[in-house]
Amino acid sequence: MIGNRFIIIFSEQDKKVADHPSIINMTVPDFSAAMTGAQTFKLSDYHGKKIVLYFYPKDNTPGCTTEAIQFRDLHQEFQGHNTVIFGVSRDSIRSHEGFKAKLGLPFELIADPDETLCAMFNVMKMKNMYGKQVRGIERSTFVIDAAGTLVKEWRGVKVPAHVEEVLEFVSH
Repeated sequence: MIGNRFIIIFSEQDKKVADHPSIINMTVPDFSAAMTGAQTFKLSDYHGKKIVLYFYPKDNTPGCTTEAIQFRDLHQEFQGHNTVIFGVSRDSIRSHEGFKAKLGLPFELIADPDETLCAMFNVMKMKNMYGKQVRGIERSTFVIDAAGTLVKEWRGVKVPAHVEEVLEFVSH
């Protein structure tokens, strides 16, 4: 302590944890956002259902396309576990509509061009792209239970086997 101020020294491990504060077991505040199908997503409209919100960097990119296809292919199984799926990125509704149609996605995509949801879920990160630092969405998935509580988060997601892992979680 210096004077009346504390000096806190973070280890690299602490910094990593501080960069990803967990909000597990906290009630997610109601929010609304534009989504495909000329609809508005409102969290409270899905009370009684589990919600998977998966954040992805950009429509029509290889990893994002693969992830969307995997959620599409297991969509009915998620529904069988009282679970709805929504993809979220900073892309426009127009971009989302094209991406959704191209892949035949049976779920809606939420547009977050002003990064409101990205900030709420703390998914904006500095990333290296072709040797250059860029700010973008860290691929992340969140499960909100039927009562509106965040019960699971995956950050820094690698696409292979991820969707199956999410399905396994919601099936219990």
